[in-house]
Amino acid sequence: MLRKRTILFSLLILLIMVTFVNVDQAEADYLNEFGSRALSRGNEGLDVAVLQQKLKQLNYYNSSLDGLYGDATVEAVKGFQRDNDLKADGVFAEAEFEIIPEFDIYDDYNISRDEIILLARVIYGEARGESFKGKIAVGSVIINRVESNQFPDTIRGVVTQRGQFSSLMDGQANYHPTESEIAAARAALLGYDPTRGSIFFYNPDVATNTAWISRRDFVTRIGEHVFLR
Repeated sequence: MLRKRTILFSLLILLIMVTFVNVDQAEADYLNEFGSRALSRGNEGLDVAVLQQKLKQLNYYNSSLDGLYGDATVEAVKGFQRDNDLKADGVFAEAEFEIIPEFDIYDDYNISRDEIILLARVIYGEARGESFKGKIAVGSVIINRVESNQFPDTIRGVVTQRGQFSSLMDGQANYHPTESEIAAARAALLGYDPTRGSIFFYNPDVATNTAWISRRDFVTRIGEHVFLR
């Protein structure tokens, strides 16, 4: 009996270790620097979004910056490869990294350091404890609001709009953001949007006023947050 319990306990520990390794690896994928790994179909993360933005500025990619290396990204990479006399296999590797032009991928926004920190503070207040993708998602909602005619057209205007972000009302956004929130803010400013255009989000476990939710279209759930248009 003791031996059986020992085996079961060992299997449980192994399962927990595997689970944490998988979660850690998934999180690491989102933090990959552009150029640190070859990119191909099925990859997901910030470096994929950076590639999509670069290909978009070169007129090869015209879909959303979702950070997913799917069909649209594969075809865009093939177009880039053909025009540069490379094997058109849709894999973005060392040869492609060497020749893709360098340019400012944040050109769409004239953002001050204070606004980046403000965005990061709200991300910290609203999504502290979420995955990196979950933090980017909250930042994306703010950027989507800036671009929407339903909301103010600046980051400060959006985040200080009365009654919109609980972290500003309860003081959670007053704490200093970590490097993770600052990186998430920059990713959202890049245009990386895992929420696919959402302009609202809520946590169903803590939300109290939910009457408005039925009037909005569900888009996706990332971590503890549900995202809506």
